[in-house]
Amino acid sequence: MSNLEQTLSIIKPDAVERNLGEEIKKIFLNNNLKILQSKKIQITKDEAAEFYKVHQSKPFYNALCSYLSSGPIIVMILEGKNAVLLNRQIMGSTDPKLAEENTIRKKFGISIDKNSVHGSDSLENAQAEIKFFFKN
Repeated sequence: MSNLEQTLSIIKPDAVERNLGEEIKKIFLNNNLKILQSKKIQITKDEAAEFYKVHQSKPFYNALCSYLSSGPIIVMILEGKNAVLLNRQIMGSTDPKLAEENTIRKKFGISIDKNSVHGSDSLENAQAEIKFFFKN
């Protein structure tokens, strides 16, 4: 199966705080994504800055880094057919108000900043992001 891919998913602080971790994981599993690894961690603002460095020229960069490091997160490696695209479809639009019905962000997102989940946007970024959190 050549289109079997791995992608990174993060359940962000707002969702972890509301104990949505297991419910969100079930959504991935019900959509043919396997969770290969999962761990709950807390990262520093410096680590968040490193993780999001592709966005460092954007106006929301600082707030994004502060937010991701504001509480525990759950990082996961998801695997499945076309996992990068599938994960992005399951998450929905970045802005929960614009997200499609039955997507994670539509169901659980609070705002464009607190949108409950992160997913890699390309295979290249997925590989880099997986390495960032799972250095083994």
